[in-house]
Amino acid sequence: MGFIVFLIIGGLVGWLASKVMGTDAQQGILLNVIIGIVGAILAGWLISPLVGVGDIRQDPLSIGAILVSLVGAIAVIFIWKLISGGRTRV
Repeated sequence: MGFIVFLIIGGLVGWLASKVMGTDAQQGILLNVIIGIVGAILAGWLISPLVGVGDIRQDPLSIGAILVSLVGAIAVIFIWKLISGGRTRV
């Protein structure tokens, strides 16, 4: 059950990040989920210890974990845009 919640929250975080970065119209739901999950994992590994908040794998419904995951997903989109030269579609 925890894995399904992780996928749903990851998808929502990825969608929010794509809205913030202005890439929502260029990427589909699958890419939103992938970006959300990758961003959540990276943020949980890098940012969570710095700010003292649990990551999305430990407490998926925590506001702090969701915000940290959102920052991670935004960072993933930013890095992807740098690498791909602005293209978002995979």
